[in-house]
Amino acid sequence: MIDGEYRQRLAAILAADAAGYARLMAADERATVTALDDARGVFRQRIEARQGRVIDMAGDSVLAVFETAIGAVSAALAVQHELRTAQTGMSDEQRLRFRIGVHLGDVIEKADGTVYGDGVNIAARLQALAEAGGIAVSDAVHGAVRGKVAATFVDQGEHPVKNLPHSIRVFGVRLDGAGATPAANAGRAATPLPTDRPSLAVLPFTNMSGDPEQDYFADGIVEDIITALARTRLFFVIARNSTFVYKGRAVDVQRVGRELGVRYVLEGSVRKSGGRVRITGQLVEAESGHHVWADRFEGQDEDVFALQDRVTAAIVSAMEPNVRQAEIERIRSVPPSSLHAYELSVRALAGLMPRATRAAMDDALASIRRALEVDPRYSLAKAMGAMACVLRIAAGYGDRDDMKAGLRFAEEALSERDDDPTILAYSGAALAMLGYRVVGVRLLGFRYDEARRATERALTLSPNLLTVQQSAGQVKGILGEGDAALGHFEQAMRISPFDPAMCGFVAGAATAHMIAGRYEQALSLAQRAVEDVPTFSFSHRALVLSLGFLGRIDEARRAAQRMLELTPKFTVSIYQSLSPFKDPEFRRRTAEIYRAAGVPK
Repeated sequence: MIDGEYRQRLAAILAADAAGYARLMAADERATVTALDDARGVFRQRIEARQGRVIDMAGDSVLAVFETAIGAVSAALAVQHELRTAQTGMSDEQRLRFRIGVHLGDVIEKADGTVYGDGVNIAARLQALAEAGGIAVSDAVHGAVRGKVAATFVDQGEHPVKNLPHSIRVFGVRLDGAGATPAANAGRAATPLPTDRPSLAVLPFTNMSGDPEQDYFADGIVEDIITALARTRLFFVIARNSTFVYKGRAVDVQRVGRELGVRYVLEGSVRKSGGRVRITGQLVEAESGHHVWADRFEGQDEDVFALQDRVTAAIVSAMEPNVRQAEIERIRSVPPSSLHAYELSVRALAGLMPRATRAAMDDALASIRRALEVDPRYSLAKAMGAMACVLRIAAGYGDRDDMKAGLRFAEEALSERDDDPTILAYSGAALAMLGYRVVGVRLLGFRYDEARRATERALTLSPNLLTVQQSAGQVKGILGEGDAALGHFEQAMRISPFDPAMCGFVAGAATAHMIAGRYEQALSLAQRAVEDVPTFSFSHRALVLSLGFLGRIDEARRAAQRMLELTPKFTVSIYQSLSPFKDPEFRRRTAEIYRAAGVPK
């Protein structure tokens, strides 16, 4: 902000001018004025349809400003397409054709809406460089819209600009009959969906306040959500420039899904009233229109940045568990013979849940291996394979072969992708739980440092992911950091309070309390986990140990009997050989409790 009457901001500027206007006026003044009025109507309609604002239409020129470069270029394409169509059959000498220039740069905006500055001057210079009936854009615009509009860009080299110390790179826009953004091509072939992960578009949130200042807050939330979702690498996320084409328009979610090539659409609204801000969000499966998730957030507008961060974190954290469940439901109906590697991995998720039977665990590992046959470099499937092996061992079904396979999966996944938070989380947890280093025939101990590094990097990249928080809780517990582990499990419960894996979070929190020496709290949570899913053996182990730490050995024996019914092969010696806990005293005491509770040696 410069002062109360001016502000400086980044904007996309469209400048247009009629080619040969004086010649046309001299030939037929009345017809030219009529054609100019018609053309002005086309400009105004197409500019406003793409959230632009006409600044001036003096003489035969047009000046407009847009929030996004894609809005400006798509408007220019639509104008030229419509003017060319309207003048079909006319000779070149009769046509009123416009040159259009588009630039993305700083402008100074006055309180009355007029704009000035180098950005406007450059747009006018680009207009002069365009062909009659054509469009010229700057390098900045080309970089912002490349691949996002239905047009071809032709590099026309560097051009000097009057009153600027440097030249600008100019790109001509060849219409090729496209005339508009993909949104204008509804009814044509749909954009294909990605096959390696769920695809998602975040539409501009609707400002329900009637206060234009709230537009910036709403747009800021959407930008933050897009950035955060892209960082998770769980989703194919459409860029802001493409989704903001829909700003201010009533949209059909199914049409958006077809045009952008996404399976899910996130939309929302912002309303300000009496010093409070209310934000709503809803996730919709585009093809069916089914609502996958919806929530509402409220806060004071005194600290809008803190509120924006909180809402962004809440929405991003909700996406993973809800999209995961929606994908599981969707893929159940897909014939196995037509599944891609990603879909095979999703099918395996059912076997990675606490309620999973041994058959489901076996099917999960088989699906993961089939996924890797389809795509041997699919690193996420390898990380999931590592966790599948961990869960088999934890459930009492696994053996040394599962340990070796799990380690191999984790090592390969990390070597291929050390920038994906889900892969880091799964692989880090697997290294902590399975991670013996083998040299010759000697076992040299667990790989705690590697597990910690992978976990901390995952937390840095995407702290709002459920998978990251859950795995961090497991790793911190193994490392003996009970309070830290508890914090991660509690965060997982907040992220997904109705998650199918909730009893795993609760049992993990119980173990974290035990590690921290809070045995009554551990017992309460272990009992809750057992009641929630009576067939999850890890909950029963937490129950046996918490009772043992409290000296309630008779009750621990009864709990151990039920645990052994679920995992009859579980013995004290197996526990001692596979227990991953770093603290030797904790391992010793837990082994003693198992012995006292009647677990076979």
